[in-house]
Amino acid sequence: MLWLFFFSIVPMAGILMAFQDYKPKKGIWGFSFIGWENFEYLFSMKDAQNVILNTVIIAFAKIVLNMIVPLAFALMLNEVRRVRLKKAVQTIVYLPHFLSWVILASVMTNIFGYDGIVNLIRGLFGQEKAVFLRDAGFFRWFIILTDVWKEFGYNAVIYLAALTGINPTLYEASAIDGAGRWKQTVHITLPSLSTTIVLLTVLALGNILN
Repeated sequence: MLWLFFFSIVPMAGILMAFQDYKPKKGIWGFSFIGWENFEYLFSMKDAQNVILNTVIIAFAKIVLNMIVPLAFALMLNEVRRVRLKKAVQTIVYLPHFLSWVILASVMTNIFGYDGIVNLIRGLFGQEKAVFLRDAGFFRWFIILTDVWKEFGYNAVIYLAALTGINPTLYEASAIDGAGRWKQTVHITLPSLSTTIVLLTVLALGNILN
């Protein structure tokens, strides 16, 4: 509650700057209000529509993939019966969550940059170097998929925790009735995870305009 108060509620006073002719040296209380002028300036810029559209497309793609990929991975990992292998894989995919975006950006630049590993491999096969990070079509998916790769391990752990809470007698009863793994997944696992899926999706909606 203290964290929420100091880092989410108190800074809300900074919203005032959006309606001021703000200059840092005079502080937040040193200026008269100019109403919607800053917003009019923002939306009159020629790239404003493109920026907002890209932001929304990227955000929704992240939300959808960050729901599907971790869920599918958790369901597959849950079928692994070797405990050591299961824990090892879970740890490996969870690690990128702890990388800062600065480190991740550096790694991806070294892979997809003009002098990166991908272009080095292309050169070995006689192909010209490609400027991936300046390609608008590539870059949108690059942003989306790196975010999914970074976070799907963390979300998968949440789903795995939810899977452990499902009553095993439900699976036993369905097996007696002749249900295979697929029917058990559709009629038991997914309905049991629905609350977790909805919760994570709703929380992700708050990041649409990030």
